[in-house]
Amino acid sequence: MIEPKYKPNRVTMTQHLIEYMIGLAGYKMIDTISNDRWHSDWTITTKQYQEFVKYSIPLIKKVFRCNRKKAQTTFNWFYGVFGLKITR
Repeated sequence: MIEPKYKPNRVTMTQHLIEYMIGLAGYKMIDTISNDRWHSDWTITTKQYQEFVKYSIPLIKKVFRCNRKKAQTTFNWFYGVFGLKITR
């Protein structure tokens, strides 16, 4: 997994999390240009999803300066909108 090379902030958080998530699936942001159905075509495993949760929630807490419950709610919203399908 290649982590994006910039420090995420409130403005770039969504892009950062998308880049990290598709990186777990083995793709790069540039690959989304050639596949406009990337959101429904690409998948991640349960293990990759758990890794994504472990990475995302503390980062959301830090950047948005919120408690864990609010970070979890924000993550759930993000994943509901942008998340890849989970396979076994």
